Amino acid sequence: MSVRIEGRAEELLQAKNFCHVATLRSDGSVHGVPVWVDVQDGRPVVNTAEGRAWPRNLERDPRVTLTVQNLENPYEYLEVRGRVAERTHEGADEHIDALAKKYLGKDEYPFRQPGEQRVIIRVEPEHARVWGN
Repeated sequence: MSVRIEGRAEELLQAKNFCHVATLRSDGSVHGVPVWVDVQDGRPVVNTAEGRAWPRNLERDPRVTLTVQNLENPYEYLEVRGRVAERTHEGADEHIDALAKKYLGKDEYPFRQPGEQRVIIRVEPEHARVWGN
């Protein structure tokens, strides 16, 4: 059962807050990484490069937990549990540039590596709750 991200949860995703992505490794242990995040049509959206561990984890097991902590009040955070709804390369370069504008104030993502292929991952939220507000 999916839920729509709205209200305070959407505000936390729209703000310049970092997102911690938790996936499961093949041995069942948790793998967590900080990433930039966006929200589109009520779904969290993250962007990464092919070849990294956490997107490979999601290919094997699409379950994911996202935690977005309010940088202005670290006791407030959003927890989203869900599954990968879409994985696409289409528009991924433009999306990472938009995230660079949001987080760094730069028009282009400055950390792009030669030959890097970006990928957008959209999450279908099954649970979303803001804590500490």
